[in-house]
Amino acid sequence: MISVVIPVLNEQDVLPQLFARLYPAMDKLQRSYEIVFVDDGSSDRSAALLRAQYQARPLVTKVVLLRANAGQHAAILAGFSQVRGEVVVTLDADLQNPPEEIATLLEKTDAGHDYVGSIRRHREDSAWRRIASRAMNSVRDKITRVHITDQGCMLRAYHRDIVRAMLASNEAQPFIPALGYLYANNPTEVTVEHDGRNAGNSKYSFTRLIQLNFDLITGFSTLPLRVFSILGMLIAGGSLVLVFILAIRRLFIGPEAEGVFTLFGIVFFMIGLLLFAVGLLGEYVGRIYIEVRKRPRYIIAEVLGESDEPDPG
Repeated sequence: MISVVIPVLNEQDVLPQLFARLYPAMDKLQRSYEIVFVDDGSSDRSAALLRAQYQARPLVTKVVLLRANAGQHAAILAGFSQVRGEVVVTLDADLQNPPEEIATLLEKTDAGHDYVGSIRRHREDSAWRRIASRAMNSVRDKITRVHITDQGCMLRAYHRDIVRAMLASNEAQPFIPALGYLYANNPTEVTVEHDGRNAGNSKYSFTRLIQLNFDLITGFSTLPLRVFSILGMLIAGGSLVLVFILAIRRLFIGPEAEGVFTLFGIVFFMIGLLLFAVGLLGEYVGRIYIEVRKRPRYIIAEVLGESDEPDPG
């Protein structure tokens, strides 16, 4: 069985188009499947449309209604808790990733890959989002063990064992594609099409993207802390040498005032560096604080459709 998990947040304008394309694409595969929609606390008519779709196709449709907005990745985990398929595919509801591309991913899972990522061939996003995405992909690739080409594309396929491992992970701020890659034994990637939004707006603002990437970096690597530790030692050693040189110069040549502003510039640079390091350290401490609270990642209000899996929360 193939399970397709789709988080939904205020997508009333695009859901009818999604239904019209998704179900024929899955029927064409001629394989057993289920589609698990997760309403992430929508404030529009999305939940009502999902209920109506469940009533129209109850045998292959399941709807998970969350009590409050939990975030895209937590919503996906809520969907994972309800799946029955041996292969689980994640898909955004905005139709930027065509549902017809699911078949491309399944070709790779049939070939034995337990994780199939996707790379958008021609991104239909704004220029600043493409530039920011490339920059963060490059940073993540260099400082973590997660080597995925396009971290922002949610069209991915996972073996059931990887889904179970992600559900067992107790991270309060999970990043699904990276977690899946870490648990995979035979990962691969495919190139897929990417379309522009037909309706609605992106849920990721500039500040939300920054927050997401800080979560990714602090959740999968301690390298930034080590870099600042080494940099701190080098600066401390250089400062000691500079103080020694100035002391010798004062003894043999006398005091000077010409280099005062240069020293100010060096001090300001060091202060800025220290503030950035303290902020980065605060990100790690904040992540620890969030983890130790052990609050539930999501709260399920209702599930339309039967499930043979317990909800781990």
